[in-house]
Amino acid sequence: MSTTQISGHTSGQTPDGAFAVGTLVRARGREWVVLPGTTPDFLLLQPLGGGTADVVGVFPDEGVEPATFPTPTVEDLGDSTSTALLRTALRVGFTTSAGPFRSLAGIAVSPRSYQYVPLLMALRQDVVRLLIADDVGIGKTVEAGLIAAELLAQGTVQRTAVLCSPALAEQWQRELSTKFGIDAVLLLTSTVKGLERGLMMNESLFDKHPHVIVSTDFIKSDRRRHEFLQRCPELVIVDEAHNSVAGSGLGQKGRHQRYELLRDLAADHDRHLVLATATPHSGDEEAFSHLVGLLHPDLGTVDLGSTKGRELLARHFVQRRRGDIRRYLDEDTPFPSDRLTRDVPYALSPAYRDLFDDVLDYAREQVRHDHGSTRGRVRWWSVLAMLRALASSPRAAEATFRTRAANLNAATVAEADSIGRAAVLDETDEESLEGIDTTPGALTEDDPAAEPRSGGSAATERRRLRDFASRAAGLQGPDADRKLASLTEQVTELLDGDDHPIVFCRFIDTAHYVAEHLSQALNAPGRGRKKAGASNESVTVISVTGELPPAERERRVAELTAAGGRRVLVATDCLSEGVNLQQGFSAVVHYDLCWNPTRHEQREGRVDRYLQPKDVVRAITLYGEDNGIDGIVLEVLIRRHRSIAKATGVAVPVPGDGQGLIDALAEGLLLRQSSRDQLMLDLNVASSDLEQAWESAAEKEKASRARYAQNTIRPEEVAQQVDDVRAALGSHGDLEQFLTRTFGALGSTVTPLGTSTGAADQPARGFAAVIATIPLGARTSLPTGLADPLPFHPDPPAAHGHAVIARTDPAVRAVARYVLESALDPNVKPADRPARRAGVMRTDAVGTRTTLLLVRLRFHLTLPTPSGTRQQIAEDACVLAFEGPADSAVWLPDDTAEALVDATPTGNVPPPIAQGWMGDVLDGLNHLQPYLAQVAEHRAERLLDAHRRARTGATREGERLRRGLAVVPQQPVDVLSVQILMPATAGGSR
Repeated sequence: MSTTQISGHTSGQTPDGAFAVGTLVRARGREWVVLPGTTPDFLLLQPLGGGTADVVGVFPDEGVEPATFPTPTVEDLGDSTSTALLRTALRVGFTTSAGPFRSLAGIAVSPRSYQYVPLLMALRQDVVRLLIADDVGIGKTVEAGLIAAELLAQGTVQRTAVLCSPALAEQWQRELSTKFGIDAVLLLTSTVKGLERGLMMNESLFDKHPHVIVSTDFIKSDRRRHEFLQRCPELVIVDEAHNSVAGSGLGQKGRHQRYELLRDLAADHDRHLVLATATPHSGDEEAFSHLVGLLHPDLGTVDLGSTKGRELLARHFVQRRRGDIRRYLDEDTPFPSDRLTRDVPYALSPAYRDLFDDVLDYAREQVRHDHGSTRGRVRWWSVLAMLRALASSPRAAEATFRTRAANLNAATVAEADSIGRAAVLDETDEESLEGIDTTPGALTEDDPAAEPRSGGSAATERRRLRDFASRAAGLQGPDADRKLASLTEQVTELLDGDDHPIVFCRFIDTAHYVAEHLSQALNAPGRGRKKAGASNESVTVISVTGELPPAERERRVAELTAAGGRRVLVATDCLSEGVNLQQGFSAVVHYDLCWNPTRHEQREGRVDRYLQPKDVVRAITLYGEDNGIDGIVLEVLIRRHRSIAKATGVAVPVPGDGQGLIDALAEGLLLRQSSRDQLMLDLNVASSDLEQAWESAAEKEKASRARYAQNTIRPEEVAQQVDDVRAALGSHGDLEQFLTRTFGALGSTVTPLGTSTGAADQPARGFAAVIATIPLGARTSLPTGLADPLPFHPDPPAAHGHAVIARTDPAVRAVARYVLESALDPNVKPADRPARRAGVMRTDAVGTRTTLLLVRLRFHLTLPTPSGTRQQIAEDACVLAFEGPADSAVWLPDDTAEALVDATPTGNVPPPIAQGWMGDVLDGLNHLQPYLAQVAEHRAERLLDAHRRARTGATREGERLRRGLAVVPQQPVDVLSVQILMPATAGGSR
């Protein structure tokens, strides 16, 4: 190992009198560490045990002098838990970890082992260009957040942007803030004016706010796009990236605009770009080439089936299915083991059947003329929307018949078809699902005097629609609306089986109608239970639709989940994509059949994902067996989608122009007036080519997953990095034990929480600590505004005034800082110090006198970035153990030393004897310094090797940057605590 890369400072000052980075100094009555950025004339200092928020600038003439870390004294003697408390407090105080993942000490999430793979891939790239294409529910947000946090921690980037839909913006904001400490502002249509009012002249929103979450459809406009390209952050994360690429047969203007924006962003070869999508390849080779072409110019043109193409793509593309990571590195990830699906038919009541037949006749009259013209296609899509509303619910039908449809702003037949498809066939091209759940209108002419298609007067036509509306209003309720009655039956079964369902509806009016009925029916007095022993507890039912802003939707769902008990969420498709609902719900009911099978998959994916508590989730689809539409859509599209997915193991959208099958269905109903049997015969003939194309697309997707499977990162590489990280930072269990023991030592009363969320059906997790009884110094060190007793929850988010058992929680950091600083401060009374720096105990864990040392290691890192090297300070802690006296110490292996930390005391040692033994060890600490210096050098070598391994496999430029790595241990090593373990029996050796 080159001595120019690893060496130790034995003096606090350089030859020119300046203080070296990483050394210890004393100023203003305390010890500080010298940080990078220090000059001979001005010092940047961070207090021992402090974080970045405690950094100060000091002039050398303020009395700054070299400092040495004080050793423990015999007055520091405490009980057997002191070393463990001090060690955990020290780990929590680390603001960055010493290993190649600099960010992990500062995040509030414990990633699964498989989630480190994209991060390792990112570290092997000079400029990060990565497509994360893991299955739904695996955790792409965490994987992308890890990369963002790491690039920020290493200084590679200073600013970030997330492009997503407005519906997901607040979820991204919360995830980045609570899990990664990245506070981002929302840049949406609804927020931009308020944000712009705070700008100075010529200042951009992207200059003022380093971290932003932006609506892709907002920023893609010509007005906003130029500013974004000019001032765009160095790192851009694109969520649901498949919505931003155009392929063959795609004529949507919005998708092309988004693709042009991403293409222009990718044209800056220094910009880091992370794309996330669960559906990267859906049988459209051109769209897939456009998507991966954003990562590397050659990927847009190279044959991806060639060796060169596969090798190039493997450096930029990671895709895992659940089966790939359900068990990874001996770690199980709890996905549901099965999804049980069931199709439940219902028949129209006679009155509903009569209305349906009359409306169908009216629809046929409307489209009989001008079918091939633009105006005719506008009418075509309007009557299809009207029929969908009638099939949805009488409430939606009534609203439709009473409302004049907005004029479809289309100049050509193709444009009318594109807009109509998006609105009627669940094919919306917008990445956001905003507004698609509104109820359609029944008329298409703005001019009331316009000639009606039916041949009568305009007034007659309007009277006819009003009559339809009145008849629909009379059908509301389970007696005439058998679909509603069937739903009540299915939801009752689910609730009695301890499931909490989400009922998905197509229209806002239907969602409110369903929610109102279920709330009454499920809570009716004396309502019988189908299941013996089922709860008689009341059922809470709410509706969430696109008429609410995303923040209000999220609030309502959170309140429903937190309230616990039996619950039903009724929602439109504004909640069908990207939203995490698995911890509050375990079943999906499709009240309205989607005419796009992918939407069914998206809905069910809200509950069938990681951290779903139930082992089996359920999905029920209601369909009308005699309305002329539902049964055929179910048979031709939905069931074929399921069967192809089951046979191939992958789910892909309907390929190419597959929705032409729906066109054929609509034409058979409206133009040819075919019977159901004739329709099925015609559709079976027409669908054979589609089915072949669909199966081919699924096989291509299956082959692509095998061909492009991530194999550039070997599991053993991930295992080594994960083991190092967890050993350095400790576990969640260590942290909770540290907090409860600390509060107990400080005189607090600690009690388990009933639940982490207040929900009665969740197991007890977390604890609450009384803070009024702890010492004043400890109390004043805590953040203001905390509840008393203070609840500590195991997972974020926590309510205002509560805390989370996480390293980054302000209350947890404050407790750890108090433990560390009080242990090091001789002026703090012994009773107010929960951790001590010295201890003696008898134990069965040793057969001869053994001494444990808790030492702190500090390193000066030189890390390469694309713009040059960056200097940082890192801390590490370890436990060392030796047998015998200090002047002839026999050192034990590291794993043996770690195991001895948990040794159980078996007897008391009288204080005079304990002080004598401890005095002998402390007097001999100087004999240990050569070995401690070797430990620091060895750890520095390991750290340098870890950084190099993390960057292995990069390009030649990456190899050059790896040569810029350097790790320098700071000497002398700090000895924080000394603990003597004596054999439990007198026969043991001293």
